[in-house]
Amino acid sequence: MSNHSVEDIKKASARLRGTLLESLANPVTGALADDDQTLIKYHGSYQQDDRDVREERRLQKLEPAHSFMIRTRTPGGVVTPEQWLKLDRIATTHAERGLRITTRQAFQFHGVIKRELKATMQAINAALIDTLAACGDVNRNIAVAANPHESSAHAFVHAQAAALSNHLLPNTRAYYEIWLDEERVAGSGEEEERIYGETYLPRKFKIGFAIPPYNDVDVFAQDLGFIAIIEDGTVAGYNVTVGGGMGATHGDAETYPRLANAIGFITPDQLDAIAEAVITTQRDWGNRIVRKRARLKYTIDDRGLEAFKAEVERRAGFSLPPARRFDFVHNGDRFGWLQGHDGLWHLTLRIVAGRIWDREQPHLTGLREVAKALLQVEGSEPAPAASKPAASKPAASKPEFRMTANQNLVIANIPADQRWQIDSIVASHGLGEHARATPVRLNAIACVALPTCGLAMAEAERYLPEFLTRFESLLDIHGLRDQPINLRISGCPNGCSRPYLGEIALVGKAPGRYNLMLGADHRGERLNTLYRENIDEVEILAALDPLLAQYTSGRESGEYFGDFLVRTGVVASKSLPLELVA
Repeated sequence: MSNHSVEDIKKASARLRGTLLESLANPVTGALADDDQTLIKYHGSYQQDDRDVREERRLQKLEPAHSFMIRTRTPGGVVTPEQWLKLDRIATTHAERGLRITTRQAFQFHGVIKRELKATMQAINAALIDTLAACGDVNRNIAVAANPHESSAHAFVHAQAAALSNHLLPNTRAYYEIWLDEERVAGSGEEEERIYGETYLPRKFKIGFAIPPYNDVDVFAQDLGFIAIIEDGTVAGYNVTVGGGMGATHGDAETYPRLANAIGFITPDQLDAIAEAVITTQRDWGNRIVRKRARLKYTIDDRGLEAFKAEVERRAGFSLPPARRFDFVHNGDRFGWLQGHDGLWHLTLRIVAGRIWDREQPHLTGLREVAKALLQVEGSEPAPAASKPAASKPAASKPEFRMTANQNLVIANIPADQRWQIDSIVASHGLGEHARATPVRLNAIACVALPTCGLAMAEAERYLPEFLTRFESLLDIHGLRDQPINLRISGCPNGCSRPYLGEIALVGKAPGRYNLMLGADHRGERLNTLYRENIDEVEILAALDPLLAQYTSGRESGEYFGDFLVRTGVVASKSLPLELVA
């Protein structure tokens, strides 16, 4: 492996070019050169290998079964039916295991081999989607509330988020030269990175936009959050939050999950300025010596929130008034059909762990048929909303797909007279789990973990269905099958599935063993707490059994499981300070 630090690799990369072209052309190995494995992340890809066969290949004296994960940059997770069909084609041509929806509303393709990597990147670009900055020490895919009810607000917020995503892209032509065969212009290795500088950010950076009363992006888990404040049906501005993050390292008290702090309110026209001010402050203040302490949350804790806020205000050129009142009711998705304020309908489907493929059910084929059907209804006029006169009806929005930050899928902007067609396709392809699944199954989240993630210590995505079945049996014993309980599984403590915001979370410690975390809430405003360390499934269920019994007999009316555990002292509260939610 390379002896160069990540900071050295970034500085010497000629604006993210490195020797990627040479690595891609090397026919001797399925891997990239060591330093290029770091640089390709900024282009939206990770080099991985199949850990299921790693030992077998080692014994055969073969190199690991290298392949690449590719992640799209799709702000807010919105794609058109035409784009969906093209991405479907890419998945079936170049990748393995279909399409996967991430917790940042992007698509991931897994199992792309090196000799097909460039063709896959070009096919993604042909769909008018790119992968630039989907990974790496830059701002990553911006998460946006999928909220189908707040139609006009969603459209406004999504448009601002998409514009901000473009504004924060790295200023390098490396992506276009390497993957799209653009010619390199003389001197282009010296493009000015006004926002990121020559070594980019100290670590990855995540932004999320929430639209109350739903916190479906877990806005307090973001480095930088924007909570839309809606007044008289329009977005008056945003409360700004800073310093969230889920990553941690087992047994290292220097690392920890953290919820963001609110630092004030901005108007929509101040969005770019405040985002730049937060990012450049983190660029200059963040820890570049100890990488595991380089996220914004640690910068704020080391420097102090007030000092950080003052620096952000100085760079932005204006002061932030206090955050405005808002209320979240929960951080999950709302399944089935919902009508938006514009009269159009939106169907939210449950996609277990975000994986869309034709395995037990023909889900990939079904959504392909949905995309074809949506192309036929584009341009249809919406049915009038019951709460609005026809005269105030806005122009029709085109049908689209929206990935949610909880790994589900919204088929959006459907005229009332076309619902039957979508329902027919959904039913015939087994996509109707949202109508029959238990609440715990509907809301569970899992990261990819094994066999491809190099950081995974235990199973997550592959284990989720199995664990859900066993946990549901336990719920049945206690008469709690219909009780919504927020369950999340992560293969390691880095927290891609935001496990520390689960009422129940399993965080991988070793093969078949997890830390059991308990006590988060349904609003994304309280972290959970370690309850049992390094235990297997039998021990996990044994630990949960008496707690569920106590919950059955001792809960108050409407009380959620996590709130009950905190109220009764089973776990300590790790809530947001009251001023952040008041």
